[in-house]
Amino acid sequence: MSPLENKKLMQEIFAAAGSADSAVRDRALFIATLADDATWTVTGQYSWSRTFSGKESILSDLHGHVRSRLVDRARTLAHRFIAEGDYVVVEAKGDNLTRDGVRYDNDYCLVFRLDGGRIKEVREYCDSVLTEKALGKFPGAQ
Repeated sequence: MSPLENKKLMQEIFAAAGSADSAVRDRALFIATLADDATWTVTGQYSWSRTFSGKESILSDLHGHVRSRLVDRARTLAHRFIAEGDYVVVEAKGDNLTRDGVRYDNDYCLVFRLDGGRIKEVREYCDSVLTEKALGKFPGAQ
């Protein structure tokens, strides 16, 4: 796919998953696009920093834990998409509330690598202090 096609795909994914109405927030396109052997790396040096390998781990271990800490389905609003080659960089802002009543409105820079219309790699950059403050340490972290 061309950089423009990759960018359009990521815009569609974020539009579907970013609805203000949590009942219609739809991650189906993201899930369908995520390759079985994809990796998601949470950058930095804190309890969440690690690479989740495989679609199941990304959806269950990473996103599943985040989902368990929030009142509603996670909402991330993208405001900039930059595409070059197989990469799409997405700047985004969270709009979330934890079950403990803490706002979790993190700022993200997500770097996606696509191959043939499938998400193969994600590198996540965010405010690590806010993540641990709002969501706590990642389970099993040293």
